[in-house]
Amino acid sequence: MQNAMYDVIVIGAGPVGENVADRVVQGGLTAAIVERELVGGECSYWACMPTKALLRSQSALRAARQLPGAREAVTGELDAAAVLRRRDSFASHWKDDGQVSWLNSAGIALYRGQGRIGSDRVVEVTGADGATTSLTARHAVVIATGSSALVPDVAGLREAAPWTSREAAAASEVPGRLAIIGGGVVATEMATTYAGLGSAVTVLVRDGVLTQAEPFVGERVTQSLREAGVSVHLGAEAASVSRDGDGPVHVTLTDGGQVEADEILVAIGRTPNTHDVGLDRIGLKPGAWLTVDDTLRVIDGAGALIGDGWLYAAGDVNRRVLLTHQGKYQARAVGDVIVARARGEAADDRPWGRHVATADERAVPQVVFTDPEVASVGLTAAAAEAAGLRIRVVDYDLAAVAGSALHADGYQGHARMVVDEDRRVIVGLTLVGPDVAELIHAATIAIVGEVPLERLWHAVPAYPTVSEVWLRLLEAYGR
Repeated sequence: MQNAMYDVIVIGAGPVGENVADRVVQGGLTAAIVERELVGGECSYWACMPTKALLRSQSALRAARQLPGAREAVTGELDAAAVLRRRDSFASHWKDDGQVSWLNSAGIALYRGQGRIGSDRVVEVTGADGATTSLTARHAVVIATGSSALVPDVAGLREAAPWTSREAAAASEVPGRLAIIGGGVVATEMATTYAGLGSAVTVLVRDGVLTQAEPFVGERVTQSLREAGVSVHLGAEAASVSRDGDGPVHVTLTDGGQVEADEILVAIGRTPNTHDVGLDRIGLKPGAWLTVDDTLRVIDGAGALIGDGWLYAAGDVNRRVLLTHQGKYQARAVGDVIVARARGEAADDRPWGRHVATADERAVPQVVFTDPEVASVGLTAAAAEAAGLRIRVVDYDLAAVAGSALHADGYQGHARMVVDEDRRVIVGLTLVGPDVAELIHAATIAIVGEVPLERLWHAVPAYPTVSEVWLRLLEAYGR
């Protein structure tokens, strides 16, 4: 067995793990990263990048068709093969040479194989050839292994070889008929994608569409999907699934209904990639989500640190927020606090301190790239009330803004601002409408900065842009 020692060992070379390793190396420590698949992780090859590449062409086509003059210049339909080729390029053709080159340039050592905790500060890496390398960390081990799609225990479903988000993002052909189980972000984005590429899409939704968002979001996205030809079945639940050899998939619903498709996509949630990282050797349950303290050190069920606090978890595995950008945000905090502690410095663990991830609880931005787009940050009205805040909700028709009318004929959208009345600051904002994604960062800054409404009044939006909705929301609040 080979042996090596580093200041920090990171298990998982996705965006989160890469950022942790980069921060500690920039802080003067040494780092090794362990990866069993492709360096770059889920986001680079099976999620963020390829899926948004799939969606972008049809959103551009939609935008052109909403404008006289541009509409007349569109003479054909979406070229699905060209869209898939562009997707392939953004997934780097599922090769990680570029990411590995970056690790080398950053001075981060790479070990390929399955990483498992062997004991305190020790990670054993089993390579494809079965050889094992033992890595010892002087200061910290970070678990950043992400999550995988959850496949429910529906009779026959696993045997039917369903798609998960990975297969949907990397498919080489567009199925004639696609059934989707789920109503969340992956389900709605992939319904938008494949309907635009020519599939006959059926969405089976048990509890509703985008239920974690403001209620009007699900209503508008459902309406838009139906207008695009997607069959959305609300209150539908699969009882059993079967496939005819390599042929069609048959779904039997709990109410006796039947759905037939060429492929079936399961998009109902995620499960942590912790089943084979050695958690049992340190008293934790394999396959479980990891619980962390404010500085993202792993704690057990009683709230005690693992050992003397040498183990950290960042990204999906700690279940705080399952979004790439929030995982990278956590990674920056983890990397910096490891460096600080290695130097004997105190952790800045105050709310909004450098070594904590306060935004995970108060200011998480998210964009759902459906048609229309959904952009949100902070709390919904229901979540704010549940948190005990005295709030006021301000709604505004996004289509009434001059910039929206110029952006597209027939523009439809909605904006909601949630205000904490006691502090007179915004705690949540939701936008739904064409191309609203780029508007959300202004709201993120307002919430993180806890900017008083009286000061926001002096942040004058340029005319005529869709951002003028900020002025309209503040005017409506002042009435």
